[in-house]
Amino acid sequence: MNRMSWFNAVSLTLGFAFLYIPMIILVIFSFNESKLVTVWAGFSTKWYGEVVQNEAFLDAAWVTVRVAVFSSTLATILGTAAAYVLVRGKRFFGRTLFSGMIYAPLVMPEVITGLSLLLLFIGIGLDRGILTIVLAHTTFSMCFVSVVVSSRLVTFDQSLEEAALDLGCSPAQAFRLVTLPIIAPAVISGWLLAFTLSLDDLVIASFTSGPSATTLPIKIFSAVRLGVSPEINALSTIMIAIVTVGVITASLVTKRAMVRQKQDELAAAQTE
Repeated sequence: MNRMSWFNAVSLTLGFAFLYIPMIILVIFSFNESKLVTVWAGFSTKWYGEVVQNEAFLDAAWVTVRVAVFSSTLATILGTAAAYVLVRGKRFFGRTLFSGMIYAPLVMPEVITGLSLLLLFIGIGLDRGILTIVLAHTTFSMCFVSVVVSSRLVTFDQSLEEAALDLGCSPAQAFRLVTLPIIAPAVISGWLLAFTLSLDDLVIASFTSGPSATTLPIKIFSAVRLGVSPEINALSTIMIAIVTVGVITASLVTKRAMVRQKQDELAAAQTE
């Protein structure tokens, strides 16, 4: 068993320090008594109370959550369907173009995507609001879902579907009862990835949002331009805590699903 060299250990330590020390400092100063974010004046939780009572932040957070839930759900449905067509579908005219259009948002700059969607919404006369943000986030996040689900479908044993079809299932029933439960961890991972991308997005949302719908990243960016306050630190700490709990929960759920899947496959192999 190879031991980690000192160079790898130092590189790993510096990498994690570069990523997480700024977050740790942000969390510490969210409990600062002083209004100055760089001067420690004692421990206090009053800024969390200020965040809870800030109607502008609460409204922006509610808009962000709604947009993330709707867009990630729609992106998961469309991305899973696109992945299934690309992996399982037979050759058809325009398949290369279809594949390129699915993966284009992965390499397309967000400024270009946001500007093009803005021009589209203006051209069709659609007022900017929650609907336009949902459509925009679905457009660029469904490709990530498609990549995740495609990687699972490539390694999927098609003989299981064929067995279900031989036993009398229709193609729709075989997909619902056999394929979907097996690729469920990938589908859940794609949904979580799309949800995270929607929560984090600033550039595309700034092009497609309107006065009646302001997401939390836009609100934070506007507030930070006037100066960082401990209230922003408290809000960021809450977001870090929520994301941490979500990641841990998703990891546990995915791990249990994979263990259950392996147990089912082992039990099926033993009964043959």
